[in-house]
Amino acid sequence: MPRGLKKRSRKAGLPPGTLIHIGERLSDTTKISLIDYDGEHLTEKNIQSVDELRIFKDKPTVTWVHIDGIHEIGLLEQLGVVFELHPLILEDILNTDQRPKMEDLGEYLFIVLKRFCEACDEHNDITSEQISIILGPGYVISLQEKEGHLLDPLRERLRTAKGRVRKAGADYLAYSIIDAILDSYFGILERLGERIEMEEEVLVNHPAQSTLQAIQHLKRDMIFLRRSVWPLRETIAALERSESALIQDATGIYLKDVYDHTVQVIDTVETYRDMLSGMIDIYLSSLSNRMNQVMKVLTIIATIFMPMTFLAGVYGMNFRHFPELEWSWGYPLFWIVNLAVAAVMLIMFKRKKWL
Repeated sequence: MPRGLKKRSRKAGLPPGTLIHIGERLSDTTKISLIDYDGEHLTEKNIQSVDELRIFKDKPTVTWVHIDGIHEIGLLEQLGVVFELHPLILEDILNTDQRPKMEDLGEYLFIVLKRFCEACDEHNDITSEQISIILGPGYVISLQEKEGHLLDPLRERLRTAKGRVRKAGADYLAYSIIDAILDSYFGILERLGERIEMEEEVLVNHPAQSTLQAIQHLKRDMIFLRRSVWPLRETIAALERSESALIQDATGIYLKDVYDHTVQVIDTVETYRDMLSGMIDIYLSSLSNRMNQVMKVLTIIATIFMPMTFLAGVYGMNFRHFPELEWSWGYPLFWIVNLAVAAVMLIMFKRKKWL
């Protein structure tokens, strides 16, 4: 099954809102962490039960709930009860084959993004995981398929009160999460660019079958990236244009910056796709040129031997009366004539720059 496509057959015939995890289980356990803060104070702790989150929902502070591992359906059901989430939203969280999107449900915003990981499987392919973000009044819930270090710099900024994240609201926190995910794309693209440059150098100097396989592998990676990156522009644009009261005007400026980053990512992906398509054309052209060179050499050799073959055929005929057959110098003369013809033809080919 192609990368990025999950099996949906398990949901066939089930009513909308039925909670079934679609995709690979990337985490053995589910971990819930909480950071509750304002400009002066910060509380950080691990949550053992979803019921512990009830007291933080309506607090005047900003509450960030992060969940690593989304395969536990019962936990998500409890989360939906506490934060009054629609069953279809919970269904989308469990379906890890979602395209990046943004939905405005009035009381909260639901955002789906993709996070990429390079060489994270046995085939050294680029893999992805889904990160879902729920922005509500005074709280942000982020759900990730497996535990990672992507958001650690943001947590550190919250702990040390660096930047304006501690002074801003939940919408700025959601923006910071989106910005961190988008920034990780540039690292992936930079490494892909280095791989493309290496293969391009090999293609020019020593093209081989392995070079074509590497180019095809890179092209599949770019198709996989493009499938997730293109909808991202629409998602960020919808978030930027949203008239939701959950997003303040001051945060809208930062969302414009995220939109610019999204356009840069898309442009880079398209540039790399064009480069890879051109590299395949170069590889096929190099094969054709190499074949032409081989055919050129073989044609020259065959052309040189044609008069020799003709003379050998003439003197190989079984007629009794051949005047040259009785010559004592006939055999050496035969070779002298052959070599002279070959030399004249080589000189002619050289002057015509066929060699």
